[in-house]
Amino acid sequence: MTIREVTIDDVRDAESVIREHLTPIPLIRSYSLERELGLPSHRRVWLKDYGWTPVGSFKLLGALYWMAKNLERIGDRPVAAHSSGNFASGISFAGMRYKKQVVVVMPESAPRVKFKLTRSFGAEVMTYDISRDHETGERDRITRELADERKAVQASPYDDPYVIAGNGVGGLEVVTELQQQGRDVSHFFCQVSGGGLMAGQAIAIADGFPSAKIIGVEPDGADDFRQSLAANKRTRVDHPQSICDGLLSYDVGEHNWPILRKFVTDAVAISELKTRGAMKWLYDTHGLRTEPSGAISTAALLSGQISTEGTGDIVVVISGRNVDEDRFQEWMTLPSDSK
Repeated sequence: MTIREVTIDDVRDAESVIREHLTPIPLIRSYSLERELGLPSHRRVWLKDYGWTPVGSFKLLGALYWMAKNLERIGDRPVAAHSSGNFASGISFAGMRYKKQVVVVMPESAPRVKFKLTRSFGAEVMTYDISRDHETGERDRITRELADERKAVQASPYDDPYVIAGNGVGGLEVVTELQQQGRDVSHFFCQVSGGGLMAGQAIAIADGFPSAKIIGVEPDGADDFRQSLAANKRTRVDHPQSICDGLLSYDVGEHNWPILRKFVTDAVAISELKTRGAMKWLYDTHGLRTEPSGAISTAALLSGQISTEGTGDIVVVISGRNVDEDRFQEWMTLPSDSK
């Protein structure tokens, strides 16, 4: 695989494409988090909430830019992709916008809301057993077969320069808005799975706020990036496990790793209980429904595992909110000894 460097110019080009489809994602000040952290009055906390996109997650940004940049290559062929669910709906929406057929491979255990969203934009859905995929490789096999048998063009949910640049548009929005307000950023908390979100965001944040500490957040049962950062090389977790279904990649992508290694200053692994606590906190305090993957960066901030000393503002990514009601209520019910 040839690794092409993704730059801030790529992110700016992606913004011009994405603006044809989406307005900027809200950046919401959290007075409650400022109080919770005991911050002085000159520091602020901001939530970048990608739940407001038409697909309920950040995945739409990279999917739209990837589709726009591959139209000639796709032609009359279908697009094939594997996804835990959020990229599935993102690439499905992009296919709808650009009038392209999309086929996605999703875990049969994915949240029902993610199946519903994906199909609502016109995609065909195929499923596999994620519990055995580390042994069978079924996900990748089905996706390859789609490419071979239907001549489909494969779209990576994270390991692709166009996906990275598209996702970076959200970070560029953060920079633009806070610079217009004359603000500075000292800490940026963002989820890491395959690394497509964090890589794109990190490029934009590091360009706009060079002194900001960029912190990657993962479940403690799927912390391949944290291990990679410690070992200074890509490290694979063969059987990632977490309620954060959107953060279960085996390792970070090859295109993502050089960017993450360059810009991300630290990584933290968060327990399931802390993630559930953050889901409940966001709902009780702000009325925000989040999926576990969406809430985990807030959990990292609330946990105190990373020092937030500094003089600038703190930005926390809420990556998505696609969660089934029954599971949401289950995860919101915390053990009595954790309250």
